[in-house]
Formats: sequence, C-alpha cells, structure tokens
Amino acid sequence: MATATNKKTPKVKALDIFIWQGVNRKGKKIGGELPAKNIIELKSQLRKQGITPSKVKKKAKPLFGLSSEKAITPADISIISRQIATMLGAGVPLVQTIEMIGKGHNNGNIQKLLAEVGNNLSSGIPLSDCLREHPRYFDGLYCDLVASGEQSGSLEAIYDRIATYKEKAEALKAKIKKAMTYPIAVVIIAAIVTSILLIFVVPVFQEIFAGFGAELPAFTLFVVGISDFMQAYWYLLLGAIFAADFLFKRIHRNSLKFRDHVDRQILKLPVLGILLEKAAVARYARTLSTTFAAGVPLIEALDSAAGASGNAVFRDAILEVRGEVVSGMQMNLAMRNADIFPDMVIQMVAIGEESGTVDDMLAKVANVYEAEVDNAVDNLTALLEPLIMAVLGVVIGGLIIAMYLPIFQLGKVV
Repeated sequence: MATATNKKTPKVKALDIFIWQGVNRKGKKIGGELPAKNIIELKSQLRKQGITPSKVKKKAKPLFGLSSEKAITPADISIISRQIATMLGAGVPLVQTIEMIGKGHNNGNIQKLLAEVGNNLSSGIPLSDCLREHPRYFDGLYCDLVASGEQSGSLEAIYDRIATYKEKAEALKAKIKKAMTYPIAVVIIAAIVTSILLIFVVPVFQEIFAGFGAELPAFTLFVVGISDFMQAYWYLLLGAIFAADFLFKRIHRNSLKFRDHVDRQILKLPVLGILLEKAAVARYARTLSTTFAAGVPLIEALDSAAGASGNAVFRDAILEVRGEVVSGMQMNLAMRNADIFPDMVIQMVAIGEESGTVDDMLAKVANVYEAEVDNAVDNLTALLEPLIMAVLGVVIGGLIIAMYLPIFQLGKVV
C-alpha cells in the first residue's frame, strides 16, 4: 500500500520591477515597466515581443517602505477571479491567462503579483500552490477551491464559482459599509460644526454679554464653560480622540479576546446587530454552498465557513457544529443545537440533506439573506436620517438657544 508523501513546493525568487526603453519593429521608441527575475530575463522577454531594449534599469524601492503603487484590495482579487474564469471559459491556456491579465492591469503591484504566479506556473508548480505563496491576497478557502478544481479537472467551473463567491462577498461588504458610512460621516460633521461654534462663535457672544453686566442664565453659563474648556484644552481633547482610536485599533488587531468581545457587543446593538447577524448567515450559507459544489469535504467546508463568518459568535457556533458533525450528527441538528441559526436556514439544510442538494439549498438561503441585508441597509438609512436630524437639531439648536437666552434679559439691564 502506497503511503502519501508531502512534496515541498519549490519557491521561486520574487520578481523585481524594471524600467525599460527600447525600439519596436516599426522603429518607434517605446518604454514601460515589467517584472522579471533579472535584467537578462527582461531583455529576453522584450526581444520575444519584437522590442530591441536600449536602456534597462531596476526600479528603485521607495524610502521607508512607502509606495505610490495602489494596494491590492479584495475587490481587485474579485475582478481578477472573474477575468480568469472568463478567459478559461474561452479556452485560453492557464499560463497565458495569468500573463495576459497581469499585463492588462495598470496597478504595478497586481502586475508583479500575477507575474510571480505566472512564473511559478511556468516552472510546473500547480496554481493552488502558486497562490498559497501569497496568503495576503489568496486565503485558504480560495486556494482549497482552486486545488479542488485542479484535482477534478474542472478548474474552469470552479473559477466561475470562486468569482461568483468573491463578487457576492464584496457586494455584501459594500452594503455593510454603506450602512455605517452615512451615520459616521454625519456625526463627524456635527462634531466639527459644534467645535467651531464653541471655539469661535460662543466667545464672541461671551464678550458681548460681559459688557452688559447682567447675570447669565445657567444654561448659557454651562455652554460658556464648555467653550472655555475647548479653547484652553482643544489640543488635549483632539489628542485623546486620536490616542483612543489608535489604542482601539492596536488592541483590536493584536488581541483575539478583545475582538471577540467587540463582536459579541456589536450583535447586541438594536438595529445594526440584526443587520450583522443576517450578513453572517449569508456568508455562512454562501461559503458552504460554494465549497460543497466544489467537492470540498464537509468538515473542511465548515472550517472555511467559520473563518469567513466575520463574527466571533458565529465563528464559535460554526466550530461547534463542525465538532458535532465530526461525531456523526446531521448538520441541521447540529445547527439547531447551536441556537443561533434561524429556523428557515435549519429547515433548508435539513431538506438539502434529505434530497442530496445541500449546495443548492444553501445557495438559496444565501440569496435570501443577501437580499434581506440589502433591505435592512435601506431601512437603517431611512431610520437613521430623522434620528440624526433630531440629534443635530438638539445640539446645534441648544447652542443657539444658549446664546440668545441672555438677549431676552437685556430689557432688565437697560
């Protein structure tokens, strides 16, 4: 009986970016940037394209690691995945597909990334292993799906599913950001306007009131006190806000316990919590549907779904489901025991398990909950608009009233 051996994938040296100038077949001077191992390889690439290089130099790396190149975002990976799926569907060979997509991008970082992947592919390394060399852009789920497609000989179909999965995930993320951006932007603008009034406008009224010699109302004195504090210690207040933001992000990034606590508290918020719950269920269903359809084993699929859930509460619940499935329990029963999944989702999974169409049932669940997230975002925006306007009215209106209250007492002084 043959034993399985783990072959270590040979690593290929990362490519550098070179700036070149040359003359094409028509005698026209052209230039640009291309990734390559070294100058010799780059000149060889240019000659294959009918270009005679006249000047080639390595692109200087920016100081302190700062770069003018655009970062590679998850949205970029989604677009690249769709391009790969489309070109594979058109019958273009995989290596040529990667090279064409890389050269077609204006972002130098994407060119370099795909050039490295293409270089590894050309040396005989499987695509899934090439992608695993870049975990920052291609997570374990992505690479596992590609590996499944390679093993089954259906990389074209798998890439179509990967592209759809990434597009749905980015659309869902965009909806969540849309729900958060509007209220945050309004609160920031309100804080700026209030600060300007307290620091620049209230002191002018304060000087006018000082010449009257009348006793100011308590509410006006309260606002004047806040204004005095803002004028004297505005830099401390601003520094405290930036320090709190920095510390929160640092602790959130470095402490799993803190991140889990934040996730639990967010789900308790009145409207936003419900929205995030629907989003987590949609991610869970979409991830399981995609992995099931790709032939990934259930246990591995649940691991991927736990990582993609986006919330610690759902992550822990999915891992509990995984543990019970490993012990032989049906997934729908394990989900019911987790006491976090909606009944509709559990019933759809049960139907899928009975009929052998779990991936189709989960895809329908994902579609339903993605639509619910979309509706929830619209409802949240509609609900927050009057609420925010009311808060702004109270804050700004309160400041105006505080400044005009003494004017009503001027008759007593004159």
